[in-house]
Amino acid sequence: MAEAFRRRGDLIVGVLDETERSVMVELLRQTRELVEPDETETTGDPFTDLMATLGDSYDPAEVADRDPVVRRLLPDGHRDDPEAAAEFRAATERNLREQKTRKLTAAIEVLEGPVARRDRLELTDEQAITVMMALADVRLAMGERLELRTDEDSERLHRDLEDLEVLDEDADPHRITLSLYYDFLTWVQESIALALMPR
Repeated sequence: MAEAFRRRGDLIVGVLDETERSVMVELLRQTRELVEPDETETTGDPFTDLMATLGDSYDPAEVADRDPVVRRLLPDGHRDDPEAAAEFRAATERNLREQKTRKLTAAIEVLEGPVARRDRLELTDEQAITVMMALADVRLAMGERLELRTDEDSERLHRDLEDLEVLDEDADPHRITLSLYYDFLTWVQESIALALMPR
């Protein structure tokens, strides 16, 4: 069973059992699948390869039709100017996708790495920051699925989870599961953030 992360000397230490880690890894993988850039052929020349990725064009209709989660993870740079938004996306989206993919992959590797006794995770500050930042993207994606738009929406979610035992039989089990995962990841992320704060 999970135990909050705490500062232990130079390490950030917490406990996550195998099931908890496997759930987190699966959610990280699903989020990575949403943001991974399309494969591009490489020439082996760094400059040529870089130039080939610049100036990608994005059809505004294609962007508008994207999964809302993808739109949340890769938002428009200019909401009120479609032309500027398209130019900004062409210049930055591939790089943003690559950064997010690397971050999510690194977090997966941390969680799949060896653990100390009793599922104890010992993270360097850099690893802890990587996991915390990757969880932010996962929570953003899950928040979109749960239609969390405001603080009031989040508060309602927490109230609903506190009242789980009184939910009626028509409650959506998928939404309940997603809500429980979201709540758990929120707790893990906050736990890591608190452990990283200077004393």
